[in-house]
Amino acid sequence: MSQPVAKVSLTGIKPTGDPHLGNLVGAIRPALQLAEEYDSLYFIADYHALTTVRDPELLRHYSRSVAATWMAAGLDPKRTTFYVQSDVPEIFELTWALSCITGKGLMNRAHAYKAARDRNLEAGEDPDAGVNMGLFNYPILMAVDILIMESDVVPVGRDQVQHVEYAADIAGSFNHLYGRSYEFKIPQAIIPPGETGHTLPGLDGRKMSKSYDNTIPLFLQENQLKKLVRRIPTDSTPVEAPKDPDSSAPFLILESFAPPSASGLVADTRKRLEEGGMGWGELKNVLFEVLNTELAPLRERYDELMRPGSELDSFLADGAERARARASRVLSSVRKAIGIAR
Repeated sequence: MSQPVAKVSLTGIKPTGDPHLGNLVGAIRPALQLAEEYDSLYFIADYHALTTVRDPELLRHYSRSVAATWMAAGLDPKRTTFYVQSDVPEIFELTWALSCITGKGLMNRAHAYKAARDRNLEAGEDPDAGVNMGLFNYPILMAVDILIMESDVVPVGRDQVQHVEYAADIAGSFNHLYGRSYEFKIPQAIIPPGETGHTLPGLDGRKMSKSYDNTIPLFLQENQLKKLVRRIPTDSTPVEAPKDPDSSAPFLILESFAPPSASGLVADTRKRLEEGGMGWGELKNVLFEVLNTELAPLRERYDELMRPGSELDSFLADGAERARARASRVLSSVRKAIGIAR
């Protein structure tokens, strides 16, 4: 009896900065768990990054850094298909084909474009000031990323669900026009567990985010990591006084990041804070030790992969070959359906 075919999961990673602790907890770890139950694909969305990253060297660095980070965090390129978007040219041909059946009105309603227009209007500027066509057409390219790999599910944050809905809408339009010859799968968004709980606080107590410049980079050297942890804000509550762990940024980071094996340590730390007798300085020392213990092996693996000529290049090349095999099969079917192929 034949085994059922596993559903396909696709995860895109935009290389617009060096990864930080919030990425690992909220995105990387939950997404990697999908490899347990899906035929999983992960890709570095370097062409998407062009809407904001203008420095070629920086884009190359970010693309390599993000790829190395995911592998250091546990992505197995032999078990999953891991590739760089720009290594699959079929994506860009299909983007034009699907652009021709996508209504401008749909793009007008895209969250990122609407937000840019709203900011301009509030500032008294032309609504489209500073808006490039990459930003405007972004949802179509993302839809193609999803559809060309015949994805069933796409793990995204809540603010990205619209992109998957757009992919489903565009697929539906194509299927309505050309479904007699070829039909795209209709993808669904799934929200990883990390998106349903509290967010990881940053160095200033707000949500950890590159836009706030309050992140804890994943691969800092030990002494730099300790300095950043010491910078996390706390109040002036005396050591002996009871404290609320759930309003403490250092404790929330500890609770979110600590592995299951450290659950006893987390519970004991909570108890000591609530009863009094544990100061913020001691809490930060506990947090640093947990972070450093968990991140040290990842840091070592990351440094290996980032060296010129490392196995990272061969892993990505192999992933690109497998991704292109999928993409070319889909594009060939689309070309025949729309009348391009002879």
